[in-house]
Order: sequence, then structure tokens, then C-alpha cells
Amino acid sequence: MRDLDDLFQALQRSAFRARFHLGAADRAYVEAKGMRAVLEHAHEIVARRLAPAHPAKDGKQTPFRGHPVFVAQHATATCCRGCLAKWHGIPKGEPLGDVQQAHVVATIDRWIRAEMRAHEPEDRP
Repeated sequence: MRDLDDLFQALQRSAFRARFHLGAADRAYVEAKGMRAVLEHAHEIVARRLAPAHPAKDGKQTPFRGHPVFVAQHATATCCRGCLAKWHGIPKGEPLGDVQQAHVVATIDRWIRAEMRAHEPEDRP
């Protein structure tokens, strides 16, 4: 699996991946539910939609909006097994183990937290 620092540097160089950001509604959702709940959702989404060896509708299983995790998945190339293979070095055709699922959720977590920090109001004297 790819080191997250290396991955995030590469993602910044991708015009497609860099265009994703949390909108106001997604940020409000994270603030209202809290990161713990959002990450629980991420675990469930990854387990159901990404972890099987051959997920249903692979390559099209992740909506572009509707939940902060979905946006994060596209931004971090954790949206389908093809992107996981290309960007993360996680091979297609095998179920994701616990360590691989934890890597995917950690990637999503890091991206969402960065997005939330980017929109924090600046302290003004």
C-alpha cells in the first residue's frame, strides 16, 4: 500500500482529484454529526461498496455527492477498485482485508479533516 504522504502529494498533482472539495452542506454535516459518526459511515461504505473482490457496479458504485465520504473517495482515489489499484497499490480481484480497509478509511479521514481545517474561520484580533 502506498504511503499516505506520498499519495497526498500525488493527488495534489492530479487536476481531476484536486477539483474535489467539501461543499457547505457536507461541512455542515460533518460538524453536526462529528468525525466519529462520519468515520463509522466510511467504514460501512468501504466494507459494503469497496471491500468485496468484485464489487457490484465497480467503477460506478460511488456517487459524486450526497455524503462527505463519497466526495472524499473521489478526491482520494478510494472510489473503486481500479483507482485503489492505480493510486494505492491495492490489487483488484481480492477482497480487502482489515488492514487495507483501515488504510482506505485513514485516507478518507485525513482528507476530510484537511478540508474542514481549510474552512475554519481565521482568528482576527
